[in-house]
Amino acid sequence: MRVKTLLWVTLTLIMLVGIGIVAGRSNIQRFGYFIFSFAVWDIFYYIFLKAILNWPESLLTWDILFLIPVIWVGPVLAPVICSLTMICFTLLIIYFDEKTGNACINPIQWILLLTGSFIIIISFVADYIQFMLAHFSQFDTAHYKFFELFNFTQIESLMKYSEQYVPQCFPWWLFLTGELIIIISVILFYINMKKIVSVHVTWSHSVSNEKN
Repeated sequence: MRVKTLLWVTLTLIMLVGIGIVAGRSNIQRFGYFIFSFAVWDIFYYIFLKAILNWPESLLTWDILFLIPVIWVGPVLAPVICSLTMICFTLLIIYFDEKTGNACINPIQWILLLTGSFIIIISFVADYIQFMLAHFSQFDTAHYKFFELFNFTQIESLMKYSEQYVPQCFPWWLFLTGELIIIISVILFYINMKKIVSVHVTWSHSVSNEKN
């Protein structure tokens, strides 16, 4: 089961990366088209499920989002919010890169993007990890118990116990904190690129006036 899931995820990511490579004309465009295709794929996944199976019942219906390295769960609304954010970010990337030819995400923006993404991932796995840690209550330290979740020698025991898992509480505050950090990074990208576009336009006008 785990091998099949890993293979499916790997092939899906390869496909989406391939779309980014083919569609983009620069590295930042390739990155943009990759997250754009990922976001569109994710949204239409739910649209088709709704059309075919009439599921999910609502945007607050729980879903299993990922299975590697542990189970990610959350209300459908959460990944949809992430996908819409990625789509908006991609549109800005493509717009500014077409305008200037040198759109870039600076180190501070990357740090914010990665930090926000990490916090969101934690929000998706927190409830499951809390449930699974109870399986290792016989051990003394939480540190030891946590890393036992990734001990593949106990995979059968882990999988059997995980079948009892029912999502209880999604940490919206944690998810929204990560989302806010990502939005701040996108806003900073927008502000920085607006300045670059302004300089580019001013320079173009100056060159045009000199020629005239």
